[in-house]
Amino acid sequence: MLENPRSPRVRAVAKLTKRSARTETGLFLLEGPQAVREALTYGPGAIVDLFVTPTSWEKHAELRDMAEDAGVEAEYVTESVLAAMADTVTPQGLIAVARQTPTAVKDIFAASPRLIAICEEVRDPGNLGTIIRAADAAGADAVVLTGRTVDPYNPKVVRSTTGSLFHLPVSVGGDLADVVQRAHAAGLQILAADVKGDDLLAARAEGVLAQPSGWLFGNEARGLADEALELADRVLKLPIFGRAESLNLATAASVCLYESAFAQRA
Repeated sequence: MLENPRSPRVRAVAKLTKRSARTETGLFLLEGPQAVREALTYGPGAIVDLFVTPTSWEKHAELRDMAEDAGVEAEYVTESVLAAMADTVTPQGLIAVARQTPTAVKDIFAASPRLIAICEEVRDPGNLGTIIRAADAAGADAVVLTGRTVDPYNPKVVRSTTGSLFHLPVSVGGDLADVVQRAHAAGLQILAADVKGDDLLAARAEGVLAQPSGWLFGNEARGLADEALELADRVLKLPIFGRAESLNLATAASVCLYESAFAQRA
């Protein structure tokens, strides 16, 4: 059992809360039973280490069986060690270290996607995680991150995806112009979500949303730059029927992705 919260090994795990350490090692943290369950189900080969308290391992018999079946060995740690490793205040007794497994942009478009989310300069971890989760729920084929979008392996992003990070391909560090070019070559139109755009309901009536599409979402505060908007085939906005000044980015992205999912399945 690991008992010393200040040991080099514990400190190495704790450093993964920082982007520099994640970039250097290619590893990231998974905290809590839900994240560990999804990793064991959809990407057990990515798990490098699994740390558990005896109490939590006794409680989660299902995860014990899954880990054993996947050949993942759990290592016991004290509560203080787990707290020293974790990004959260309450890591719920389990932490895994996993390899980052981003998908190359070329591979995403080689798979003939019909619906993808493209995030340009999305900076808030909670927003990005929720967009990845919404894309997964809407049946999107991939999420592509461009520009200075927040690291998808940031602990807050990972938690916000609630496991969806393991369910669909996520591409990191792409150039927006290159991504749009590849999308067009793969037969996708680019729909930019922006308050400067046309009404989404009108576009739905025209049948626009039924076509293979890449939805482009921008920065929470500034939206999409003019250069980004010029790359889009259509710029669309969600109507505001009430008194709200605007919609949260992740909420708007969820609606846009589901609108396309509904139209494509109609």
